[in-house]
Amino acid sequence: MKRQLSTWLLLLACSLGAGAQQSANYLSFRNVAELQRFLSYSPSRVPLVSAHRGGPAKGFPENAVETFSNSLNDQPLIVECDIALSKDSVLMMMHDNTLDRTTTGKGKVEDYTWEELKQLYLKDNEGNLTAFRIPSLDEVLNWGRGKVIYTLDVKRGVPFARVIDAVRRAKAEAGNVIITYNADQADEVHKLAPDLLLSVTIRNAQELQRLHDKGIPDEKMVAFVGVSQPDSSLYNLLHGRKIQCILGTMGNLDRQATARGDKMYAEYISNGADILSTDRPKEAGAVLKQYREDNKLKLPNGPSAGRARP
Repeated sequence: MKRQLSTWLLLLACSLGAGAQQSANYLSFRNVAELQRFLSYSPSRVPLVSAHRGGPAKGFPENAVETFSNSLNDQPLIVECDIALSKDSVLMMMHDNTLDRTTTGKGKVEDYTWEELKQLYLKDNEGNLTAFRIPSLDEVLNWGRGKVIYTLDVKRGVPFARVIDAVRRAKAEAGNVIITYNADQADEVHKLAPDLLLSVTIRNAQELQRLHDKGIPDEKMVAFVGVSQPDSSLYNLLHGRKIQCILGTMGNLDRQATARGDKMYAEYISNGADILSTDRPKEAGAVLKQYREDNKLKLPNGPSAGRARP
């Protein structure tokens, strides 16, 4: 009996400790204007990790709330996640068009109702079964409000208007950025929700000009600059307009850091990246934490983190 009580107390202490760690990492903003200021470039900007698909790890599947929570234990976090649509038009989290790789289900996502999808269990990226289930977008937005910044990847066939409605319903405008892949998509989202921030693809001056031609203001953009390191002239162009840059390290650049040492993540930041979208959020996050300390870049912590940003 004493042993059981000791074990229970230890688990409780660990749980409380994890909760305290998460709370210290929260990013919270009262409104979109605060989020916008936080994500505007300045020389004192604080580089952050974006956990690709939420930061899956052993025992933690991609695009799951439990995985987002696990990633948040380590650092203040941007969470990149994927929105799909069930057969009966419920917005839910899934990257693939099929269920086989990430769940106990088989076949196409679009062939199942939400009620059916809710019965499935998620698998981690090694194929191990977990106790976690597919979350709806509503669940994800409600969990993340006041904790993380989301970049929402809207899969093909999912109406942007539906996603925006969900963000409004959750009163989560101050913590969400909508991912777009071209100027036409950015134009559509900006017309639907001119207050929201957009992640836009900008790999050269011409792509920036196309966004300007559509009337997208610089202050509403966070630029995804690709999955290889761009020329410094692109960083200079975007930073000159106070646009922060997301570098996609998932893939080759993550492998480069694995082979040459995690210090490469600091090099990516020194070269001009502001946010690293990575499949190795724990490793990249540890390097960025040290980078912030070495360069005396203070990230405000606690429930008013966004408000304390000058």
